[in-house]
Amino acid sequence: MSVTSRFFALMLPFAWLTVQPAWAEHKNASTKTAPVPAFTLPEPPALTETAKRLLDDVNKRIININTAELQAQLKNHPETVVIDVRTPAELALLGGRIDAPQFFNITRGWLEFQIESYVPDKNTPIVTYCGVNQRSPLAADTLMKLGYTNVRNYSDGFFKWRAAGLPVLALDKAPHSFLYDLPQEVIPGVWSAIGATAPGTYENSGHNNNLSFIITEEGVLVMNAGDNYLLAQSLHEEIKKHTPQPVKYVVLENGQGHAMLGSSYWKEQGAKIIAHRDTAKYIEKNGYEILAGMKTRQRDKAFKTEVVLPDIVFDDKLDLKMGSWNIQVLHLGNAHHHGDTMVWLPEKKLVISGDTAFHERMLPVFEDTDTKRWIEVWDKFEALGAKIVIPGHGGPTDMPTVRKWTRDYLVYLRGKIADLIRNGGSLDDAYKIDQSAYLHLHTSEELAKINAGRVFRSMEFE
Repeated sequence: MSVTSRFFALMLPFAWLTVQPAWAEHKNASTKTAPVPAFTLPEPPALTETAKRLLDDVNKRIININTAELQAQLKNHPETVVIDVRTPAELALLGGRIDAPQFFNITRGWLEFQIESYVPDKNTPIVTYCGVNQRSPLAADTLMKLGYTNVRNYSDGFFKWRAAGLPVLALDKAPHSFLYDLPQEVIPGVWSAIGATAPGTYENSGHNNNLSFIITEEGVLVMNAGDNYLLAQSLHEEIKKHTPQPVKYVVLENGQGHAMLGSSYWKEQGAKIIAHRDTAKYIEKNGYEILAGMKTRQRDKAFKTEVVLPDIVFDDKLDLKMGSWNIQVLHLGNAHHHGDTMVWLPEKKLVISGDTAFHERMLPVFEDTDTKRWIEVWDKFEALGAKIVIPGHGGPTDMPTVRKWTRDYLVYLRGKIADLIRNGGSLDDAYKIDQSAYLHLHTSEELAKINAGRVFRSMEFE
């Protein structure tokens, strides 16, 4: 039997499950309406009498929780590690996975071999689940036998969670496109294709940041070129569905790969690439190394992607008049990255902020991120008076929201690090700083300790 045949044999019990891509409708800038998923709950695959007795025996030893109890667990204990024991293919094809801040996909067959690498502390609260509660009870039982002391099994399973309209993360919301998700109209004329909050992967085609565009009477301005040529082309295909106007300008929020590597496609279309002077220098110095990393990750999806330098370089402000639209391309100072750039529409009170603002995912602190300057830049950013913010990652929102999860987080972390340094604390102490108020943010499991360590090392020399 071929690999493909074996895969579809595994999927056969769920073959009649109708799966539709997740979507979100923004009724206004700060309100998201979550959809009720449209699919039929599957019946669990038939089990032999021996398998039933095995499951009955296991369920007597473990602690099962229902949907309401899992919601309470995630709310009251955001440090809870949630483990989906299904295969990655199931997550990709059957609607994604539960949106939990501390999440791992460890298949049932690898659990014993990998769990200690993912969760070394055996007192960590853990919840296991699968699709229809057949494999996850065995996983919970195994973890208890391995010495884990705080294990629960979510007995309702993924499909009931999704049917209840509870938060789900899909590996790809637009499987027919290289885009992770299709563009949504934020206000008339301003659109954004919201990227995955996870790191760039082959599955999301590198679309893990927001790709926005403004349609004017005299052409289109795009914010961010995209991670690769094919992704940029997919965005352009969506733009053409809404306007016949050509793309005249592509603004780069910074020199990171997902912001600039698609520029070669846009140049072919006759668009001018706009970047801050520091961003242009960064691309010139590091572009080919960034391209090589993207090619390793995206493989065939890196087709035709090349490094190109910006056509228009600016310092602090670039004014563009496109029909009735007054568009300001602004650099308020380097904070998150070299040449941080945003697009400000003063008449619309809307800002496409780039990576100056975060809210759904935890902001990353890089080696060259200046968190002190970031807070100083924030004061200028907030002084714009924006009512609507399209951040670098996550859906459109408002200024109070991004302030809470960007500026306030930076102030909190720097304050804790300053106290630590004054009291003679070490780098190891920095890793232990309480960030529980922020652990619900996507990617926090990867970034919280890294951020604390990098802020500590930089503040030692301030």
